[in-house]
Amino acid sequence: MKKKLVSLMLVAAMAATMAAGCGTNNGGGNNAGTDDKQTEDTNSGDDKEEAGDDSQTAASGDGAVYYLNFKPEQADQWKALAETYTEQTGVPVTVETAASGTYESTLKSEMAKDEAPTLFQVNGPDGLASWKDYCYDLKDSAVYKNLKSDDFALISDSGEVQGVAYVIETYGLIYNKKLLSDYCALDGAKIKDASEINSFAKLKEVADDIQAKKDDLGIVGAFTSAGMDSSSDWRFKTHLANLPIYYEYQADGIESTDAIKGTYLDNYKNVWDLYITDSTVESTMLSSATGEDAAAEFAMGEAVFYQNGTWAYADIKDNEVADEDLGMMPIYIGAEGEENQGLCTGSENYWCVNKNASQEDIDATLAFLEWVITSDEGRTSFRDEMGFVTPFTTFTDEYQPANPLVAASQEDIDAGHQTVAWCFTTMPSEEWKNGVGSALLEYAQGTGQWDAVVSAFVDGWTAEVQAVSE
Repeated sequence: MKKKLVSLMLVAAMAATMAAGCGTNNGGGNNAGTDDKQTEDTNSGDDKEEAGDDSQTAASGDGAVYYLNFKPEQADQWKALAETYTEQTGVPVTVETAASGTYESTLKSEMAKDEAPTLFQVNGPDGLASWKDYCYDLKDSAVYKNLKSDDFALISDSGEVQGVAYVIETYGLIYNKKLLSDYCALDGAKIKDASEINSFAKLKEVADDIQAKKDDLGIVGAFTSAGMDSSSDWRFKTHLANLPIYYEYQADGIESTDAIKGTYLDNYKNVWDLYITDSTVESTMLSSATGEDAAAEFAMGEAVFYQNGTWAYADIKDNEVADEDLGMMPIYIGAEGEENQGLCTGSENYWCVNKNASQEDIDATLAFLEWVITSDEGRTSFRDEMGFVTPFTTFTDEYQPANPLVAASQEDIDAGHQTVAWCFTTMPSEEWKNGVGSALLEYAQGTGQWDAVVSAFVDGWTAEVQAVSE
């Protein structure tokens, strides 16, 4: 497997997506729901343990670092990295991770304590709005100076660098190349090759046929379960919901709105119907289906398609699906011109340093971040253990992750497809997403109508915009 998976073209395309996409703020844009991608519960805040001791004197003085992380899939790796740094420098580094779906509430709680986080995260311009008064200006920091582009920074109107993105991610329909090839070899298959799937109509035709022939293929369903518990529902109330928002913004020539029209909600319905019909589980069972369930179904070769992103590789690898059989295609919804549509690429992870911390702790935090992006230990952890694609110049070719899903995103760009921006940065609130998610589940279970989804999407948007602005 080639390690040189991410070229400057990929970084440039990602930068263009964030700059020209949805809801950008002086070149910064990202997911309005980083809490959404949390898939496991971990302890936070109250049970903090310092890594190492502070008996040694480090270059950054007597300061300490407390990082409140909201990527639980990398919780253990961050703790290990912190311990390595403490061993080398003597600087105490605490890393805690908020429980699933609780980052914002945990951050509020922790910020009210005497020993508040010195390093925290926001999920883009909307998330920054609540925390901008806590953000130390990073303009003189190593993490900012080593950014490949200001498109990866949250910069205020006055020029303060309030946040810096540290990971760029891509999502779409992950698929099992071998299973799809096995399907293509069946009599009456609707395609001869995966490349023929370039529209919702063709995707549906193929998925319906795969579902009908699942026994012949030895699988359980065309799509993995569309679980709607908190470990999985973000894939649909946020990531899938991005597509109708993106196409509405494209059609109207806007980057955000206080009143979504819902122009493409029929398309949203069609995709959701496909997910819950051509599935490994009955739609009535989705309330208890988890993200872990979906990952396992795909990893064990029980389904052909799995909506998720580059971060999902850690849950897939070393199981039944070989690396060379992992592909990723766009999520088609039936929009005009979608044959040229690409994958969804952006960032939802911005580092912010707490300006209310002591200067010693601020200096220690900035030194820790510099070590993370420049040391061999930090860059190797990002590459091999966390699997991150980063926007930093320090991550040269040898520090790019050997992740076949990252390779797939590069192939998509090489094919000339139009990258889809992460427009869910403009979703008005977590409450809005929860409302959409609840309506989706009710519809799937047969206890609600699609009109309720439309209402949650459109009316809920306006209501939440007004509520947030009050």
